[in-house]
Amino acid sequence: MGLVKFFGKILYLVKMLALIGLSISGAALMGLYSFQNLLIYPASMNDGHGYCARPEEFGMPDYEDLHLDTEDGEVLHCYCLKQDHSLPEYTNKTVLILSPNAGNIGHALPIVSMFYKNFGYNVFIYSYRGYGKSTGKPSEEGLRLDAQTVMKHISKDEQLLQTSLILYGRSLGGAVSIYISSLMPNNVQGLILENTFLSIPKTVPHIFPFLKYFTVFVHQKWELERLMPSIPANIPVLFFSARKDEIVPPSHMDKLYELSQSNDKTFFKYPNSQHNDTVVQPDYWERVHEFIKNKVNPVGY
Repeated sequence: MGLVKFFGKILYLVKMLALIGLSISGAALMGLYSFQNLLIYPASMNDGHGYCARPEEFGMPDYEDLHLDTEDGEVLHCYCLKQDHSLPEYTNKTVLILSPNAGNIGHALPIVSMFYKNFGYNVFIYSYRGYGKSTGKPSEEGLRLDAQTVMKHISKDEQLLQTSLILYGRSLGGAVSIYISSLMPNNVQGLILENTFLSIPKTVPHIFPFLKYFTVFVHQKWELERLMPSIPANIPVLFFSARKDEIVPPSHMDKLYELSQSNDKTFFKYPNSQHNDTVVQPDYWERVHEFIKNKVNPVGY
């Protein structure tokens, strides 16, 4: 009888531990579902909501400090830098910078300077909703609306609408770039992608291996694997991949390149690069400039 009671208590303990385990797992999954936007869009990281540098601090005093209204009531903070179109060396090209998922547009001003001062292109950059000085909370649906708002503005700007538009997207910015190129291909003349993913659910296990069995709970999809083949073949595409990327599996960039239908696509792989240092790899900026200059009309500028 004592043995029966002993095993009864053991069975009870096992059941209780199982229930506690299930409760903890359930709470963790509920947290993953409810708070994943904070993980996917860390808008406060790298002092994202702190000081936002201005172009004049980087020797670019002539710019527009814009605040665009989205259709759902948010306000996007943007910088627009235009070259003097009356000059004979005017390139008639505009680079729309789609940022990674941390920081604010002030942190990207060295890159803006490269396109604007070194290469002579018009530049437009904005903070996604919830980032920098833009209002709202980031989400896939919201960032899509932001992209539509910015493209609508560019298409109505008297100078910019007459230029060739190149999308430059890094990481999350690559996702937004692919979305724009698939939705509004007639407005895009060139696409540059760096360390971009196939989808969020396929990226999660690379960052959080213990969540690989729970990606069904990820509601922020960004299904770029589906969108990439829909980008028309006449849009040239430049791919950059960090082969030691600790956030996006390099195989994702390989697959995006494979899925691209472009008649003119180029792929550069950096064997010793990680996710955030690709921009400082050898020949990176020479390759970016060569692509825009020789692959996007007007050629040679």
